[in-house]
Amino acid sequence: MKVLASYNIKGGVGKTAAAVNLAYLAAQEGWRTLVWDLDPQGSASFYFRIKPKVKKGAKALLKHKRQLADAIKGTDFERLDLVPADFSYRNLDLYLDDTKNSDGHLGELISQVDAEYDYLFIDCAPGISRVSEAVFQAADALLIPVIPTTLSLRTLKQLLRFREKTQLSELKLLPFFSLVDRRKTLHRTIIENPPFQASLWLKSTIPYSSVVEQMGTHRTPLFCYANGDNAAKAFLSLWQEIEQTLAT
Repeated sequence: MKVLASYNIKGGVGKTAAAVNLAYLAAQEGWRTLVWDLDPQGSASFYFRIKPKVKKGAKALLKHKRQLADAIKGTDFERLDLVPADFSYRNLDLYLDDTKNSDGHLGELISQVDAEYDYLFIDCAPGISRVSEAVFQAADALLIPVIPTTLSLRTLKQLLRFREKTQLSELKLLPFFSLVDRRKTLHRTIIENPPFQASLWLKSTIPYSSVVEQMGTHRTPLFCYANGDNAAKAFLSLWQEIEQTLAT
C-alpha cells in the first residue's frame, strides 16, 4: 500500500480538496483506496457525508484498544473508504507523547490495513507537530499544494529544511501549485520560474475555481457534478503525474 499525505505547514492551500479528489480518481481507476481524515476540522469527512466521529476517539486507537479497521466507514463510492475525523484528534500530539515509539506509532496503525488497500490518502492538519512528524515517518510521499505567493513558498522552504534536519531523505516531496489565478502577474511569474529547485515541482497546477469551492455545497468529489470543468481536468492531470512519479 502506498501512503500519500496531503500536507502543508500553511492552512487554506487546498489540502483537503486534493486528498478527496485524488482519492476518488484512484478508486475510479480500480485501486482499493482509503482516506484517513486526520484533521480534527473534519472537512474530508464532511465532503464524503460521514459523521466525524471515531468510537472512543484517537486515544483508543493509539492504546490499541481499537484497531484502525474498526474505524473505517464506507463512502458512496466503490473501492473508496474513509477513516473519519474526530475532535479528539486535536489532542493527538499529547497522546503520541504518552506512547512508546511515538514517531512510528501511526505507521504501526496503518500497517494493520496494509493488505486491504492499494492507496491510503491522509488529509493532514496544517503545521509542524508531533503528529505531522509521525505522518512523515509513515508516508511514502507528501502531496504539497502550494499557492504561488511568497509566504506559501516560504513554508515549503521550511519543510525542506525540516526534512534535511530530521534525515527523512527517503520521503518524497511532491509540491504542486494550487489555487492558481493566472490573471495575477505574481502567480504567472512564480509558476513559470519557480524561485528554487525547479525540478522538484510537479508540472500540473490546480486553478482557483468556484467549482472546487462548491464541493462544500454538493458534499462530494468535484467529478460528480463538474466532470468536464477545467479544475477536474487539472486534478486528473495531477493524479496521472503523481502515479508516474511514484512508479519511477
